[in-house]
Amino acid sequence: MLSLDALGPEWDCPLGSKDLEEEEVPGSGGSGLPPPSCFPGSWRHDVGLDCKGSPEGAEARAWTVHYYSLLQSCLQQAGLPETQDRSQVPRTGNMLLCLSPAWLTKVPAPGQPGESTLLVSKAVSFHSGGLTFLDDFVPPRRATYFLAGLGLGPGPGREAAELARDLTCPTGASAELARLLEDRLLTRRLLAQQGDVAVPATLAFTYKPPALLRGGDASPGLRLVELNGKEGQEALVKEEVGTFLHSEALGDALQVAVKLSGWRWRGRQALRLYPRAELGPVVDTVLALLEKLEEEESVLVEAVCPPARLPFPGSPSPGPELALRICAVVCRTQGDRPLLSKMVCGVGRVDRPLRHQSSLPQTLEVALAQCGLGEASQVAVVRQRVKAAAEAALAAVQALEAGLSAEQRGGRQARTDFLGVDFALTVAGRALTPVALELNGGLCLEACGALEGLWAAPRPGLAAEEAAAAPLVETMLRRSARYLMEGKQLLLLGAGGFSKKFVWEAARDYGLKVHLVDSDPNHFASQLVQTFIHFNVTEHQRDEENARVLAELVRARGLQLDGCFSYWDDCLVLTALLCQELGLPSNPPSAMHLAKQKSRTQLHLLSRHGPPWPAPSLYAVPCCPLESEADVDRAARQVPLPGVMKLEFGAGAVGVRLVEDASQCHEHFSRISRDLQVEADHPGIGLGWGNAMLLMEFIEGTEHDVDLVLFGGQLLAAFVSDNGPTRLPGFTETAACMPTGLAPEQEAQLVQAAFRCCLGCGLLDGVFNVELKLTGAGPRLIEINPRMGGFYLRDWILELYGVDLLLAAAMVACGLRPALPARPRARGHLVGVMCLVSQHLQALRSTASRETLKALHDQGVLRLNLLEEALVPGEYEEPYCSVACAGPSLAEARLRLLGLCQGLGIDGPHYPVAYFLSHFK
Repeated sequence: MLSLDALGPEWDCPLGSKDLEEEEVPGSGGSGLPPPSCFPGSWRHDVGLDCKGSPEGAEARAWTVHYYSLLQSCLQQAGLPETQDRSQVPRTGNMLLCLSPAWLTKVPAPGQPGESTLLVSKAVSFHSGGLTFLDDFVPPRRATYFLAGLGLGPGPGREAAELARDLTCPTGASAELARLLEDRLLTRRLLAQQGDVAVPATLAFTYKPPALLRGGDASPGLRLVELNGKEGQEALVKEEVGTFLHSEALGDALQVAVKLSGWRWRGRQALRLYPRAELGPVVDTVLALLEKLEEEESVLVEAVCPPARLPFPGSPSPGPELALRICAVVCRTQGDRPLLSKMVCGVGRVDRPLRHQSSLPQTLEVALAQCGLGEASQVAVVRQRVKAAAEAALAAVQALEAGLSAEQRGGRQARTDFLGVDFALTVAGRALTPVALELNGGLCLEACGALEGLWAAPRPGLAAEEAAAAPLVETMLRRSARYLMEGKQLLLLGAGGFSKKFVWEAARDYGLKVHLVDSDPNHFASQLVQTFIHFNVTEHQRDEENARVLAELVRARGLQLDGCFSYWDDCLVLTALLCQELGLPSNPPSAMHLAKQKSRTQLHLLSRHGPPWPAPSLYAVPCCPLESEADVDRAARQVPLPGVMKLEFGAGAVGVRLVEDASQCHEHFSRISRDLQVEADHPGIGLGWGNAMLLMEFIEGTEHDVDLVLFGGQLLAAFVSDNGPTRLPGFTETAACMPTGLAPEQEAQLVQAAFRCCLGCGLLDGVFNVELKLTGAGPRLIEINPRMGGFYLRDWILELYGVDLLLAAAMVACGLRPALPARPRARGHLVGVMCLVSQHLQALRSTASRETLKALHDQGVLRLNLLEEALVPGEYEEPYCSVACAGPSLAEARLRLLGLCQGLGIDGPHYPVAYFLSHFK
């Protein structure tokens, strides 16, 4: 990230005594040098700020020193250590701060005409615990995401703009996009057309307007007058201003402001305020400003929103009347959805302008209380209205950018990833209404950072609040990961069933080059990949031999692979063996064998007593393998009953049953031995390994899934979901919710249990799904699935957290560490139920048909995950689909789902949805 202040034309002299300054960008003097340093504190100055091979002149060097001192001042005030100069022993980090354009270089990108790769030769790197290091990189590191503080005038800001243009890597801003956002007339019309955002009534005189302002529908309260010249406009201006000042669009406004609009004037002008009744001075000011216009610029006359007069409890507020300015930071998140990150407020006198950096940042609650509004419900209403308007503003900007060419955006990968929106709080129709005044790039984010800085000094009992930049950082990491993975060559073993159709859409979206190995030569996915290799992957007794044969097939085809992985149970051990043959990153085959065979997993972990502690043995459950009828009696004596019988290598809970005594054990063993013998009896559940079984102790407690991402034995992310009660004596899943409703300590126990069980089996790299029960004595392991979670889990985690487990698994397979948010925030709640053909055949053919469910999914009423293609009942069935509802709270999502299931006929006496959801409270 290159942090540079925007530099532009010099401050224009004001025209009259009623002028009030607008925002002024720091360091905007015309000398070209930074302002005199005023950073209190003490730190080393003899650090290596020069970059080898890129010498700086005196002026550029002064700016680099200025920014380094600013960084040290910020670190010091936050109670963090001074940056260490480790130029000679560079460290790696995901987030790099470049304080000078000389620290970066653009080189032509091979195979991509007109685009460049950005290389970093020097940077400040950031590490956990607040540590920072000044690093040199030899050879230079390739940037995978770039966010620059852009200036459109002379100086370092322009160099930053040039660096950001036409890069191959994603960029979160560009000079071209910044120029559009800084045109207040353009953005105001954009917001007015959105319909969900209130803007001040505005009259605009524009000279040769840009193409984006020509034509289009007129917006209420926004009048655009296109001038054919800058002189001889007195009569037209007087008529238009007179009509505007008397129009109903101004509402209760008593004043109007006159200002210039256009990127040249941002932060470089004076704001002139006049009583609404003073036609003459307003006209004179407009005419004077018209002389300064260049093409595509405008003069605006806008209503000054009267501040909301809030009821002060008891008696009128003493002292001058107060006004409120709210600034909101909204970020682009997964699926290009806007998300309000944080809002802060400034409070000041009505008769003085409220500006960034000239008022102390406060929370909305404190600011409204200062103005006399302290009722929590009313504050919540204001917060929701600001959130809706801010998110609508970014949505409007995104829609505008989607219609621009790569050249207009400043590059194929350029887009606005975060936005600051300034609001005035006024009254419209007897309701408190936020009115959007302007959009900005970094001022609102800076204000939020200043508020967060108030908590820098450690004090007991104060929890750190989520940073305003957290969603932006998540977006940086997500876009960076996509860039890193684009064009990667991946070998995938096992196409999977109908429920894995999302894989092929995702692979195309990410630009992955997939080469598929599968047993079915007619699988639909064979037509969606770069290369298809028909190979029987179900003969597990010959996995080692098959891995060698597959490796030769890969070499014979000349495939240059970056990684190899699988999400299909049947292929996990074969994949590990093949990776070993090809020298690709993978877990050891022995670890995959251990995790794949359920009794071996438990018995191995029971022997792991530590250190460290808690040891994996605390989470394992007594069990006994069953290979023949003779083993059943021995197991029934060794394992406390009731117990659970299941297939050693089974998947999807097929053949799992609660057994109460030895006779039921014999009965179920005989049934499985008869019905499920070979792969053809029930494809995809692992019968290629045989139909051996195990008996394990039945554990009382609630059931949970923990989906983990591990790299090099480190836990990068964990997502916990809760399951409803299963339909005994079988264990088919009925319901689930995410995020978990457990207390934080219990959630942490589950995550640690899943993590330590994976490590205990030797699983160090990959995406894993661990099923656990939470008992009164803590978590107990059901089983480890050494692959990405099935059913709806990938979809739900992507929806709620913006993390794609499929992409994470592909990255780990390529030896790349996924950069995931350490504490991802769920954006709501999902509660879902499974539909079974045996229980819902009538509904699935009528009220809850596939077409009906798909239509409701497309309308956003429910979330549908189809798991099977056909309505085929069977004794050993798997769920047909998952139907879920979203909500801002667990209770609301649960109620929505219950009502929906009753309406669709999914709920009934034999499938009591209310009971299945009873754990989720």
